[in-house]
Amino acid sequence: MTDAAAEPHITVRSHTGLSSSSSDWAEAVAIAARTLPLECLLGGPQVFTNRSALYLSARGAGLRELHLALLERFPGGAGYEGRNFTPHLTLALARRGTDLPVLAQRAQAEFSDLAAHPVSFAATSLTLMHKPGPGSVYRAAESWPLGSG
Repeated sequence: MTDAAAEPHITVRSHTGLSSSSSDWAEAVAIAARTLPLECLLGGPQVFTNRSALYLSARGAGLRELHLALLERFPGGAGYEGRNFTPHLTLALARRGTDLPVLAQRAQAEFSDLAAHPVSFAATSLTLMHKPGPGSVYRAAESWPLGSG
């Protein structure tokens, strides 16, 4: 399966519209500090309706609230953000040469148990992921602990 990220992560806000200036991140540090670690459930694989990516569903109390807090402070996100945003762990992006339907079938087989028995984990940090350009993978650029303030 093709990795979309060098480091697996739950997406709670897309990178669309975000500045790369570190001076803009003081509020992200504050949001992370006032957000307690989040209990999350990782569920079965799905493909977004716009066929842009194959992902594992992520849900948990506080994920949507964290997304909305980040979107309020850093507006200008993609059109799919807001109350209907889907927190997720991306498995593969729709890139040239990537057959998402085939990958989705493989993911259904590989992760079939997650639909009935989601994996539970605690999210303990807010991490800014960066992708240097088309075709590259997301890597952690900055990270801030949750609940430190």
